[in-house]
Amino acid sequence: MDLNILYEDEEILVVEKPVGIESQTARSFEPDMVSEVKKHINTLSPKQGEPYVGVIHRLDKPVGGVMVYAKTKGAAESLSSQVSRHQMEKIYYAVVCGKPVENFGAYVDYLWKDGKNNCSRIVDKGIKGAKLAELHYQVVENKNIGNEGCSLTKITLKTGRHHQIRVQMAGHGTPLWGDRKYNPKVQKSTASGNVALFAYSLSFFHPVTKKRLNFTVSPKGEAFDMFGIFY
Repeated sequence: MDLNILYEDEEILVVEKPVGIESQTARSFEPDMVSEVKKHINTLSPKQGEPYVGVIHRLDKPVGGVMVYAKTKGAAESLSSQVSRHQMEKIYYAVVCGKPVENFGAYVDYLWKDGKNNCSRIVDKGIKGAKLAELHYQVVENKNIGNEGCSLTKITLKTGRHHQIRVQMAGHGTPLWGDRKYNPKVQKSTASGNVALFAYSLSFFHPVTKKRLNFTVSPKGEAFDMFGIFY
């Protein structure tokens, strides 16, 4: 797998994760991003022992986009701290089925993760294990895809919960195009396709220089091609 590296130095590596690849170490023999990053580091500067690669955040397997990995423990601590303080800004594009009631707004919910079935759902605040989930959205364009009205939506993630965007958009009546797990229409369909969600932009402070860095990658996939605003 050829890595699309957006930036690299002694502390961090920023890369585009392709759709269909695990963002952390996979339990199967399939390729994963951590293994590929380690191979890359070994190729550049072969050393004894396995290179350190710190996973700071994750993207679902069917979701592509910008990710940052730490190459030192110090960088991992700094970046993880930024995540917990909400200093790392993540912007996504999604194609949703239907149209949100408002052209822009925010969803604030409580999500509960069902580890047994690898899914999450919106629950009441008082439920044990429920975690606050917040995102802001803006409708960019509306279009018919086939017989379905869809909306290209720009989403700024304020918290990082399991399947958060997929669960919240579905819970508010506009599930993601192609999402077999949370879109009832796709669950019953035999058509193939990936989840129309892409991590478009990632912004954070460099762990050593403290300079603010921002990286973007244009969304890829059939659903995004239908809109064509990125080309």
